[in-house]
Amino acid sequence: MTSEPSSRALRDAAAVEPLSPGLYGVVLSEFYTVMGHPNGGYLQCVLGNAALAAASAEGAQHLHVTAITTNYIGSPSCGPAEVRTTVRKVGRGVSFVHVELAQDGQVTTESLVTLGNLHEESDVRYTDTQAPIIAALEDCRQSTGGDEINIMRVVDQRLDPACTTWVDGVLSERGEVMAWLRLNDGEENWGPWSLLFASDAMPPATFPLGSSGWVPTLQLSTYVRRVPRGEWLRVRQWCVTIADNLVDERCELFDEAGELVASASQLAMVRFPTNG
Repeated sequence: MTSEPSSRALRDAAAVEPLSPGLYGVVLSEFYTVMGHPNGGYLQCVLGNAALAAASAEGAQHLHVTAITTNYIGSPSCGPAEVRTTVRKVGRGVSFVHVELAQDGQVTTESLVTLGNLHEESDVRYTDTQAPIIAALEDCRQSTGGDEINIMRVVDQRLDPACTTWVDGVLSERGEVMAWLRLNDGEENWGPWSLLFASDAMPPATFPLGSSGWVPTLQLSTYVRRVPRGEWLRVRQWCVTIADNLVDERCELFDEAGELVASASQLAMVRFPTNG
């Protein structure tokens, strides 16, 4: 593979190339970084791609990543990396693959990936969540993310003004951000696979509470429930608890039909000015 990403399209930036059985190459793209570090959701797309390829090579008929739990052991650099896969099971309804991302012989990221087949329509027997009420697109604040948030070059993010008072120096009592999200990579709308990226594309919900600096993810789990419909996602991300410099955060993503298409949970490190 070349040492430079060929385009800003997510499909290209997260593409894996088979090198040998169970081993793939990837070039991590600078377009999908936050403060110089590859975004966690983007890395899940890379690992998910390798899992799908590895399972397919062993006869799996599954087309989608339905669940992925990722441990971020260290932060990889942009550029070439290797992805190692171990297929745990190929089943009729579900397959499981363990995946590791390594650079210079060191594992930086690992995932356990569940594969299956998703649909646009589901027979929902029970649900205990609903799409959040977000201000109209034209009334929302378009986020640029600043010079160090490169993922804003591939995502159109419109933040609900009620959740962004911190931008003007006014902190909130709620650790919550809501936004409309559109994939803006020059090629595609959201799909089941790219939802792995969308699940980690929001500002940390600690920002309204006054957290400072980078909020590095330690573990991220994403569940994809159905094929999204429409161009925009309606997303709510919130803090469950913050203690001992760690935040437990949740994220729910709804399509334009108002259906839950994915959800995520992550544990991340966080700092506040009073922490010193």
